[in-house]
Amino acid sequence: MWMSALGARVTGFSLPPATKQSLFDQASIGRVVENDLRGDIRDLASLREALKLSQASIVIHMAAQPLVFQSYQEPVATYQTNVLGTVNVLEAARGNASVKAVLIITSDKCYENMESEEGYDEENPLGGHDPYSSSKACAEIVASAYRRSFLAENGIAVATTRSGNVIGGGDWSRDRLVPDAVNAFINREPFVVRKPKAVRPWQHVLEPLSGYLLLCQKLCHQPNQFAEAWNFGPRASDEKTVGSLAELMVESWGDGANWVCRGESNQPHEANSLRLDCRKAKTKLEWKPQWTLREAVENTLIWYKKLHGGDNMYEFSIQQIIDYQMDLLT
Repeated sequence: MWMSALGARVTGFSLPPATKQSLFDQASIGRVVENDLRGDIRDLASLREALKLSQASIVIHMAAQPLVFQSYQEPVATYQTNVLGTVNVLEAARGNASVKAVLIITSDKCYENMESEEGYDEENPLGGHDPYSSSKACAEIVASAYRRSFLAENGIAVATTRSGNVIGGGDWSRDRLVPDAVNAFINREPFVVRKPKAVRPWQHVLEPLSGYLLLCQKLCHQPNQFAEAWNFGPRASDEKTVGSLAELMVESWGDGANWVCRGESNQPHEANSLRLDCRKAKTKLEWKPQWTLREAVENTLIWYKKLHGGDNMYEFSIQQIIDYQMDLLT
C-alpha cells in the first residue's frame, strides 16, 4: 500500500494468505497490486516467470516461514522456504535485466544470541538456536555470497535487513503476542503470556518499512555504499519485557481486558533477551524510529478496533501511513 501510494507499480508473488483472516483481504490490498501472482518461492521456474512479467527494478524479498514454534515442528519446510527460497529469489534476480536492487528481509534472530544486555550490531556473529533463527542466519550468508559472486558485478545491489519484533494491524499469525491478545480481548478472555520477563525490541511495522524504502532508494542511487546488512529497531528505552507490552496492550484496549502468566512445560527454547544496536542505520542512513512503544501499541490496537467496528480498513490503513509520514516530517 505504501509503495503504491508513492507511485510504484507493484507486483506481488506469494502463497495465498496462511490464515483465515488476513491483512491482504481485510484492507483490500489487491486493489493496489498491478500483478497479484500466486506461487511458491521454492519453485524457481515460477519465480523467474513472475519476475520477468513484473519488469521490476527493485525486489523486496519478505516471503518466509516466520514462526519460531512452527520451525520446531516443520524444520525441513522452514529451511526450504527461508534458505533455498532466498537462493531462488537471488537466482531469479541474477538472470533478469530489469533488476537494479534486491532487499532481503531476514530477522533480528539471525544473531548468535548470547543473552547479552548489549544490543547486537551488524558485525556480531550470526547463529541461531532454533531452525527459524538459524535459517535466517543462513539467508544472510546466502545473500552475501550472491552479492560477492554474481550480483555486484552485474550491477545489482543486494542488502539485508534485520528488524526487531514488529507489531501492527492485520497480523493474525498464531503464537504471536498481538494476535493472541486481540483474540482474547474480543472474546473477553484473559490474555495468556508464557514468558513475561523475556525482552524484545518491539516496534510498529511502519518503522522498519520506512527504513526498507529509504534503503531501496539508496541502493538504486549509491549501490556501492549501501549494499550490506542493516539493523532496524526501536529506541533502546523501548526494548521492553513481554509483561510490559502486555500491560500496555491491556491499558490501551480497556473494556476490562487483562492478562495472566501461564508458563507451559516442555516448551521449545526461546531466547530470554534480544536487543538491537541500530546506530549504523541512524548515522549512515539518517533513519530513526518515530513512534514510542506506547504509540506503537495504540496504533496497532486501534486498527483491530476499527476492523471490529466495521470500518473501511483500506482507508484506515492508508491514513495510518499518512499519519506516520507526517511524523517523519516533524
